[in-house]
Parts: sequence; C-alpha cells; structure tokens
Amino acid sequence: MDPVALPPDEGEQLGNHRVLAELPEYETIVLSYDTDFEGVDPHTHDDHVDSFLVLEGEVEFFLEGEWRRYGPGGFVAVPRNVVHGFRPATRMRVLNIHAPNVGFIARLRERYQAPR
Repeated sequence: MDPVALPPDEGEQLGNHRVLAELPEYETIVLSYDTDFEGVDPHTHDDHVDSFLVLEGEVEFFLEGEWRRYGPGGFVAVPRNVVHGFRPATRMRVLNIHAPNVGFIARLRERYQAPR
C-alpha cells in the first residue's frame, strides 16, 4: 500500500468536506460546517473509535452526558460504545478520524455524488 501525502488544500472534495485518507486501518476527513448545520445527535459506534481535532471555530461535543465547547486545538477521542455527538457553535472545521475504516467517507461520497 502506498503512503498518503497531500499538499495543503488538496484531496477529494465532498461538499465542504475534504477527504485526506482511506486506509483499512483508518479514514480521515476534514469536516466543515456553518452554524446552520443542526449537528449530530448523541449516538454510539460499536465498530470504531471516533476522533476529532478542532481546526477552526468552536464545536460543542456531547460527552459524558453534557455539552462541552472546544476551540482550535481541542481534541476528542471517543472509544467504542460511548455516547457522543457534536454541533457547531460557530463556523467550524474539524479533522475527523475513524479507526478502523468503517465506510463513513464512502457513505458521504454516495450522498454528495447522488443526483439531486
């Protein structure tokens, strides 16, 4: 398997999002949302760790039964079967990593490439 190396601002664009890597061990994408995005309701995953690094803006993460706000540099790693969610407090960009790859990017690709 070849390494993944992308210059700044390159990678597959899916709407406002930027795909960085799809490997069997993990998938990573930069997610960008404006404040009109409702967010992702609290949920769990039984098949992967879901991690977030806040790149820009402020994001509210649902963790341990409460909403917590993080700005640039804030990091959240959610183990399997732990309830979590997120929503933008301001326009936001986060690095999102799923380990292992569970097809999140493939599902986004279907959504953004489907006829409208």
